[in-house]
Amino acid sequence: MPGKGPFVRQAQSISVVFTGALALFVAVSSEAQAGKPAEATLFVNGHIYTADPAHPWADSLATSGDRIVAVGAERAVRSRARPGSRLVDLKGRTVVPGLIDAHMHLLFGAMELAGFSLSTPEHSLTPAQPEALVRAVRDFAAAHPHDRILVGRADFSSIEPSAPTHALLDRAVSDRPVVVHNSSEHVLWVNAKALELAGITERPVADPEEERYVIRDASGRPTGVLLEAAQELIERAVLRELDGEQKLALLRAGMRYLNGFGITSIVNATGDLAEIELYGKLHERGELTVRTRTAFGAVAVPHRLTEQLLRDLEAARSRYHDEWVSANLVKFFADGSTGLYPPLVYRAADYKALVLELDKRGFQLMTHAERRDSVELVLDAYENALRVNGPRERRWRIEHSFVVSDADVARFAAMHVIAGVQPAFCCGEAGTSYDPGDPTPSDRWHTLLAAGVVLALSTDWPCMWPADPFVNMQQAVTREVWQSPDTAGIEGAALDGARQGGAVLVAGKVFEPEERITIQQAVDAYTRGSAYAAFAEQRVGSLEPGKLADLAVLSQDIFSVPAGEISRTRATLTMVGGRIVFEAP
Repeated sequence: MPGKGPFVRQAQSISVVFTGALALFVAVSSEAQAGKPAEATLFVNGHIYTADPAHPWADSLATSGDRIVAVGAERAVRSRARPGSRLVDLKGRTVVPGLIDAHMHLLFGAMELAGFSLSTPEHSLTPAQPEALVRAVRDFAAAHPHDRILVGRADFSSIEPSAPTHALLDRAVSDRPVVVHNSSEHVLWVNAKALELAGITERPVADPEEERYVIRDASGRPTGVLLEAAQELIERAVLRELDGEQKLALLRAGMRYLNGFGITSIVNATGDLAEIELYGKLHERGELTVRTRTAFGAVAVPHRLTEQLLRDLEAARSRYHDEWVSANLVKFFADGSTGLYPPLVYRAADYKALVLELDKRGFQLMTHAERRDSVELVLDAYENALRVNGPRERRWRIEHSFVVSDADVARFAAMHVIAGVQPAFCCGEAGTSYDPGDPTPSDRWHTLLAAGVVLALSTDWPCMWPADPFVNMQQAVTREVWQSPDTAGIEGAALDGARQGGAVLVAGKVFEPEERITIQQAVDAYTRGSAYAAFAEQRVGSLEPGKLADLAVLSQDIFSVPAGEISRTRATLTMVGGRIVFEAP
């Protein structure tokens, strides 16, 4: 968990360029995670939530190999003990199915975990404190003299003239690239060396969509802030600097970090064939500790149906479709997440045509949509594809779905569209609505559930920091209002979220309390709902005989503690496929 103070580095972080200390860390953690599942593990004397509607509670559970073989009464489970079985006395502790984060960005999160975070639950160090920020970045650079690139995250404005420039970062570090991710992950702030690394000069870049979002001064010089699709210029340059083994080491550390929260499966909401191949390599080596499903897509970059993209999509789904690594998923961005109002990414006709063609080819589709009119646009395109291509099991998704009208709630339900939501993003004084003139309430989780819509919960890590599912669950149950004095002066800043960027509770204020959901509904959305969203409900998402042995033992009973204490929960043990991949000291 993040520490305190004006400059914070994650305790489990690793270096972007791999030093001897990192190599030791990776070797030790890999050794601890290596090996086959225990022949049998018996969990007894517990409070086990199975998420199986027919039999939701049990006190004991047995696994054999990578599967659950028994769930029920302690005597029956103990009878399965054999020489070599491991017995875990839960002493009344609560067990839940392995948590499935339905929307995150593991590679980006792992890179930022290796770097510095100036935006933590305790505080946010912004450009409004230039001397402290320069000192923090400079100190990190001095502590990592061998890192070729320094990566971090912070809160800062994406709107001129209040957006920062590379000059401030140049003061901190002038001899190496510095890449600072905005906490929204839709803006990068970089120094001059990073601009040089990416080849961003006074001349326009080749791709007009990327050039559109390179912020330049009146003379055409890049200021050091890149919005939306322009981020790809820097991301490609950074990834070119990392070889395959370095990327694998980052991912191993990122997965270990996630296991510490009880997370056993994820959906990567951005990615490509090269990234999926990294998970395939880890699977071949027996080093995956998180099940992955990865979408093709980059932040706010419009898809183009090139021959290369179609070849890569087909290659990914033909090669990767097991319980550890899967694909067959395409991510769109209907809008972005910068400025006072998220910019649209597509013309409606272009988006509709892309959805129609990729749906015809059998790919699952998910679309980022924050604005109310963007949600409407997405549903229009899905509806058109359903009409033209005919019915089948699609499991379309809309991510974030901040503002959904009554009419569109009904369309969500009618077309069985899954709502991918991140409760910790809510709630500021106006929820997560960007339009003060729109009376539609935001974050309508109860309304969506009541209409029969499947919710899939996630952190969107590293947008949410840390990737704590229990903060998410608490906010789903309470909908308390949060405000950050540290980011209050940032124009176009991400709306205040629960325990994000120095946000604190506004005493006695709750946003749209009728949209709260229960803790059981929140857990179901983190397990059964997220499994369904990934076409994985036959394998994971509940604790039933025959399913994969993915589970988390918790430090307290989230079903009975006061709602305001849910976020204090920690995973004390995480099992994936019958193998214990995390155990608290």
